[in-house]
Amino acid sequence: MRRVLKRILIILLMSLSFAEFNAQDKRDVRDKIGFCWNAGEMDRFVDWLNKNSDDNVDFKGRLIAAVSVHDDYLYAGKVYHPLFKLIDAKEVIILGVTHSTVRKELGSFRNKLILENHKAWTGIYNDVIISPLREIIKKRLPRDYYTVNNRAHQIEHSIEAVIPFLQFYNKEIKITPLMVPGMNRDTMELISGELSEIIAGYIKENKLVLGRDIFILISNDANHYGVDFDNYPYGLDESAHNAAINNDLRIINDYLVGVIGREKIIGLYGELIEGGNKTTPPLWCGRYPLLFGLTTVENIVDKLQLGNLHGALIKYSDTYTEKLLPFEGSSMGATAPYSLDHWVGFFTLGFYIDGGGK
Repeated sequence: MRRVLKRILIILLMSLSFAEFNAQDKRDVRDKIGFCWNAGEMDRFVDWLNKNSDDNVDFKGRLIAAVSVHDDYLYAGKVYHPLFKLIDAKEVIILGVTHSTVRKELGSFRNKLILENHKAWTGIYNDVIISPLREIIKKRLPRDYYTVNNRAHQIEHSIEAVIPFLQFYNKEIKITPLMVPGMNRDTMELISGELSEIIAGYIKENKLVLGRDIFILISNDANHYGVDFDNYPYGLDESAHNAAINNDLRIINDYLVGVIGREKIIGLYGELIEGGNKTTPPLWCGRYPLLFGLTTVENIVDKLQLGNLHGALIKYSDTYTEKLLPFEGSSMGATAPYSLDHWVGFFTLGFYIDGGGK
């Protein structure tokens, strides 16, 4: 009898160990409040957005990359929506933020990319498949240019934010998740140059078409304004809100719209990192993935000889303007308040090749 009980106990312990291993093997959800992780509710939410949004964008060429918001869906659903219905690629490279929660727990990762080892990420319809590109990057990118840290990816929310929308339009989507921490411009140029060579090679080797088969998505929220962010150079009233929004839009229109070249990217670095003509730059939390991603996209377009890279704003808004969307029967909520003392700007923007490219 004792032998039987011992065997049962061993089997149970092995089962628990296997389950624990599998749980660690798959990247679980970080933010279960701000984003939608129920398939039926996501279906209803997109249907609601289809009926209550009128932002249809017509690009003049092939969409190959984009900037996405990563704020709560009930704040930013109408800003996510017009972008993601345009993305139908089979796999997506997602460049995410390294928020302060990661830095406080794990320290600085400055001047190198953060990759991970999960076999899959949690999705809403099924597990999200990891593209083989991730392991190719690990093999080909100089080791000094990246680190591998599962925990960093587990406590960062800016990449998972886009997964429900991506999976709604392609349930078999594959992803390559990359976190981008703070970088000086010289290091950014070096790492981006190496990474873009790897991605361009992957595209050529597999006879892929940028935009159709593989897409680059940059996660970013714009200015974080108010007392809680210690960032209110214009004040805290309605006119201050308008001034800060107009500054975001000025930066977008000056550096991210129209033909994109190295001069604009350098100018954007000056605005977002160095502050331009101001003492304090606006607090765009995705400034590093945005700058790194845009540099990488431009490099890839050049290496593949696709033509001129253009940017077009899809939609800009902020939490104070949007308030909470009146989507009834939702399990989603807000992870932060909205007021003139505390609001966040966000936008979606597409990058395309004029005339469709090659």
